[in-house]
Amino acid sequence: MKKMVSLVSRQGRQLQRYSKCGSRLVVGCIPYKLKKTCEGGVNQVVEVLVITSQKREDIMFPKGGWELDETITQAACREAFEEAGVQGLVEDQLGEWRYKSKSHDKIHEAVMFPLNVTEEWNCWPEGASRTRKWINVAEAMAECKQTWMIEALDRLVKRLSSSHIEGIVSA
Repeated sequence: MKKMVSLVSRQGRQLQRYSKCGSRLVVGCIPYKLKKTCEGGVNQVVEVLVITSQKREDIMFPKGGWELDETITQAACREAFEEAGVQGLVEDQLGEWRYKSKSHDKIHEAVMFPLNVTEEWNCWPEGASRTRKWINVAEAMAECKQTWMIEALDRLVKRLSSSHIEGIVSA
């Protein structure tokens, strides 16, 4: 069976979810994959996919509004495809963060998930307005300007280090 994929991003805020205190609910993911090499520890074995914002060259992970007609994991998958052109397996939540929007004077509540990438598309909805690149964890930690995203990445690294990566690195 062939998958149908929309090459248009959702627009508007008609279906947007908000918290009881009025904060926009945002969902995102850290797309990652494991390199074939075992050299260099977890920071070299794990690669993460970062994207540029639409307005600046800052790098970040895919994220966006959680809408009323989707589950939280469906929203994470949709954002990963729309903004970064990847699909994969959503893993257990990394945590929740509150942050101030750079473009609006509002607080957002964000939930982040790891996304173990299984497919990377050449054409995706925001491919013309964003750049994506695979980088190692150390590069992502150094280049990402958003503290809460660095914290999410740190949680992912700790989780991977204590699970299946540890066996690969020490083999």
